[in-house]
Amino acid sequence: MRHTLPIAPQFYVTAPQPCPYLPGRMERKLFTALQGEGAQRLNDGLSKQGFRRSQNVLYRPSCADCAACLSARIDVADFTPSRTQRRVARRNAHLERQIASPWATEEQYALFRRYLESRHASGGMADMDTFEFAAMIEETPIRTRVVEYIDPETGALVATSLTDILDDGVSMVYSFFEPDMPRASLGTHLILDHVEIARESGLPYVYLGYWVPGSDKMGYKAGFSALEVYAGDRWQRVRDPDAFRARAHPLVNDPIAEQVANISLPDTGTVRRRG
Repeated sequence: MRHTLPIAPQFYVTAPQPCPYLPGRMERKLFTALQGEGAQRLNDGLSKQGFRRSQNVLYRPSCADCAACLSARIDVADFTPSRTQRRVARRNAHLERQIASPWATEEQYALFRRYLESRHASGGMADMDTFEFAAMIEETPIRTRVVEYIDPETGALVATSLTDILDDGVSMVYSFFEPDMPRASLGTHLILDHVEIARESGLPYVYLGYWVPGSDKMGYKAGFSALEVYAGDRWQRVRDPDAFRARAHPLVNDPIAEQVANISLPDTGTVRRRG
């Protein structure tokens, strides 16, 4: 009988490129492939350490002179919506939530295009075609769902979230919504409803992606109570958002080799492998 040993993931670093969130800064990412029968365990384990999924890749910011991007999640048990957020929930209570397997549709892509052209016309995804969109939705080696929100009066799709199911929460990989409904605050509603999804499923966290103090694009996440960020190799409750602005200083970063050495892998302990 042949026995094979598990292969530890290999970690790599991207070349520096202009940061999309903070002007004048350069970004780079630490990443590894997400594949094989251990993909779900790897995604679960690295998500707890600030990594995010994009198709078959797990990545985490690893910039040379900045650590402003912080992985953020909501502690569902301690979350209390603000007065404004309660109004948003009431305003969108009529929307019907539908959860399905990750399968791309023409209606999703049309909504996605309207969203990008209104909100991120110059962003890195602006030129994404139908095939690339389908890959974003469908290429996943783990438990992933598409969460759609339908207006029952018109039958129109008004919001969508690509959502991973982790062992300790739900992770909002990417979401987009109808830009012609600004009063609905659909982006806020998506997060609030994912808190409900996690609560209904008995899962403790909603992973929101990265919060970037000082970025207008990403600063809204600080408006949710019970927010935690992964900083200093641990999750910390955000009580004063301004306290995290100092992480845009080069001395807060460990060398790449040390960062990789401190990554804990499922079943294999701590990897010590240079990226």
